[in-house]
Amino acid sequence: MRRRGGASIAANPVLIGAATTLVVIVAVFLAYNANNGLPFVPTYELKAEVPNAANLVVGNDVRLGGARVGVVDKISPKENADGSVTAILDLKLQTNVKPLPKDSTLIIRPRSALGLKYVEITLGNARNAAGGFADGATIPLANARPAPVEFDEVINMFDEPVRAASRVNLVELGNGLAGRGQNLNDAIKGLNPLLEELTPVMENLSSRQTNLSRFVSELADTVSIIAPVAETQADLFVNLDTTFAALAEVSPFIQQTLEGGPPALQEGIDSFPVPRPFLANTEQLMRDLRPGVAALRDAAPALSEALTAGTPALRRSVSLNSQLSATFRTLRAFSNSPEVPIGLSVLTRTVELLDPTLATLRPTQVQCNYITLFFRNTASLLSEGTDLGTWQRFIIVAAPQGPNNEGGPSTGPANGPDEENHLHSNPYPNVGAPGTTDECEAGNEGYIPGETVVGNVPGSQGKETENTTPGPLG
Repeated sequence: MRRRGGASIAANPVLIGAATTLVVIVAVFLAYNANNGLPFVPTYELKAEVPNAANLVVGNDVRLGGARVGVVDKISPKENADGSVTAILDLKLQTNVKPLPKDSTLIIRPRSALGLKYVEITLGNARNAAGGFADGATIPLANARPAPVEFDEVINMFDEPVRAASRVNLVELGNGLAGRGQNLNDAIKGLNPLLEELTPVMENLSSRQTNLSRFVSELADTVSIIAPVAETQADLFVNLDTTFAALAEVSPFIQQTLEGGPPALQEGIDSFPVPRPFLANTEQLMRDLRPGVAALRDAAPALSEALTAGTPALRRSVSLNSQLSATFRTLRAFSNSPEVPIGLSVLTRTVELLDPTLATLRPTQVQCNYITLFFRNTASLLSEGTDLGTWQRFIIVAAPQGPNNEGGPSTGPANGPDEENHLHSNPYPNVGAPGTTDECEAGNEGYIPGETVVGNVPGSQGKETENTTPGPLG
C-alpha cells in the first residue's frame, strides 16, 4: 500500500486553530509581563534600601533622566537591630546602565496626582567598573534621598480646624482693613524714613563680625529646649504669684524673724564648736560599730536563743567548774609529761605517711562516691529475705561461646571470633587520683561490642556518679 505524503498544513483546520491559539497565548503572556520585562531578555538586578516604600507597588517604573530603565520587581520590609523598619526594593534594570555608580542616589517621586509613583535614579560620577554596583548588590540606605512633599500631604494640611481658623483670620483681617485705606497710605509714606535709617542697621547685622546667624541658630536651640516645659514655666509664674500673695500676709512675722536671726546665728557660731569633739568621736564610734550592727541583724535570733538557753547553763556551770579542777590538774600533768612530745611526734609522722594514701583515696569517695555506692549495693544484694534470714540477689549470666571464654580456663584474653566473646576488664579504673585521669570511670564506661578491652577505656566517662545522699558527698 502506498503512503500519502506532502499534505499541506493549510489544508488541516485543526492545525490552523492550534497554531492560532498558541500565538494568542504567547501574545497575552508577553503583554501581561511587559511591565516586568520581556522573557529571556537579560536584566541588571539590584536591591535598594529606602526609608519606606511610599506607596510603591510592584511593576512601577524605574527612571533615569526621565527615561524608563527598569521596573520594581519586589517590595519587602526589613526590621533593623534598633527596632525600626525600612523597605527593600528589588529592581530589574536594563543592562545598558550596568554598572550603576556607587555614588548614585535614588528617590521615590509621584508620577501623577492620583498616587502613581516611580523610582528616580540620579547617576553618580564614579563611572568605572570598580566604582559601580555589581549584579545582585544592595544600594545602601545612605544613597536614598528624603521623599519630597506629596500633593496629598499638602492637601491634608487644610483639615477642618485649619479651614475654620483661616475663615476667622480672613474675616478679622477684612474687618481690620475695611475703611482704612488712607491710614495705610499714610503708614507706608511714614515708613520711608524708617527704611532709610534701617539700611545701616541691616548692614551691621548682616556683617560676618556680628555673627547673627549663630545667634539665631543658638536662640532656636534654646527655644526648642525650653518648649517642652513651657506650660510648666507658665504654671511656675502662677504659683509664684500665689506664694508671694501668701508671703505678703505674713511679712511682719518674716521681718521679726530676720531681725532675730543675726543674734541666733552668732550664738550658734559661739556654741557649736564646743560639742564638735564629742560629735566627731560619736561619728567614729558609729562608723566602727557599723560592721558589727550589720552582722548583728542576722545573728540576733541566734544570740537570743543562745542567751535564753545559756542562762540556766551558767547557773549550773559553778558546780561544774569545781568538778573540773581535778580534770585540769590531770591535763596539766599530762602536758608536762616528757612522753607526750614523743607521742605527738610519732602521730605527726603517722599522718604524714598516710597523706599520700588519703590523697589517692580521697577522690574515690569525695568525687566519685564509690565507698557509699559499695555499701549501698552490698545492702541491696542482701535485702531479700524472711524472718529466718536473708539471701543474695543475683542473676546467672551464661558465658559466651568461643575460645578462652569466661566459662572455663583460658590461655589468654577472650578475643573473638564472635562479637560476644571479648574480654572487658578494668582492674584499676580512673577516679581522679594523683597520676590518673580526672574522671569517674568505674560504672560509667560503656561496653564496646566486638572489641577486647583490658584496662582503661578510651575517652572521658564523666565526673559524676549516682547520688545516694543529699549531702555534699552524694
